[in-house]
Amino acid sequence: MSDLSIVILNYNSQFWLKQTLTTLKNHYLDQTKYDVEVIVVDNASTDDSTTMIKRSFRWVKLVELPTNIGFAAGNNVALKEITSRYGMLLNNDMEFTANSNLDILIDLLEKKDAKKIGMITPRLEFSNGNIDPACHRGEPTLWASFTYMIGLEDLFPSIKAFSQYHLWYKDLATAHEIDACSGAAMIFRTEALKKVGLLDERFFMYAEDLDWCRQFRDKGWQIVYYPYISIIHHKNKSGIASSSKTTASKTKAYFYDTMLQYYDKHYQNDYPAWVRTFIKYLLKIKKG
Repeated sequence: MSDLSIVILNYNSQFWLKQTLTTLKNHYLDQTKYDVEVIVVDNASTDDSTTMIKRSFRWVKLVELPTNIGFAAGNNVALKEITSRYGMLLNNDMEFTANSNLDILIDLLEKKDAKKIGMITPRLEFSNGNIDPACHRGEPTLWASFTYMIGLEDLFPSIKAFSQYHLWYKDLATAHEIDACSGAAMIFRTEALKKVGLLDERFFMYAEDLDWCRQFRDKGWQIVYYPYISIIHHKNKSGIASSSKTTASKTKAYFYDTMLQYYDKHYQNDYPAWVRTFIKYLLKIKKG
């Protein structure tokens, strides 16, 4: 049994996947004290991603899917099979550095007083050093989502009432509990995975990580943001997001469509029908 299984989903991202695997090996795998396996699930790429893995990264366990089944379903293919003590979802557009030692996160999870932590995330940064907001999120309640969408969060980031979507009122320089992190880099206990279940495959792309984090919390697990370890996230570099302006537009549409999916799953029964109609109208405006 390995200590950590790192699952990377790929779709037409040969260049970025190569960088992810190369920096992962150079800055983490070559130094780790743990037994770590890396699994790449390829979502029917049409570039040379799988050929590259077979040629240059033979230490990777490659799973080739015949069709693109989406982020949640693709990751679930690997999540169903892992037997390690910990698992990790990792995007294919990540860059590890000297400050990306995942052993520190596992060491924390190993402590006796950390048994309630079901998931932990490092600080995700863009290449300019700014934080990726997706790694530090609150539950998107109706109010939190509304203040985010109309820009109140940007205007008053330090005020809790207006900054619940990304929890900007918390100290980003210290470790603390959050509601949700990003599927781009999340480490979780497989013990928790067995109790929570797999990613919800109704979410083809986006919101599946947000939904999964909610499921962890609903089962009594804590989610922790740990900023002392960081990974660079180049973001939106998968084939479905970056191959053209058309697919980029579709990706934006996916994001807003899944916000409505999330509302329907968790909040629709709490509010009258006109609320959903209003939300749908706002999302249509945001989609452009």
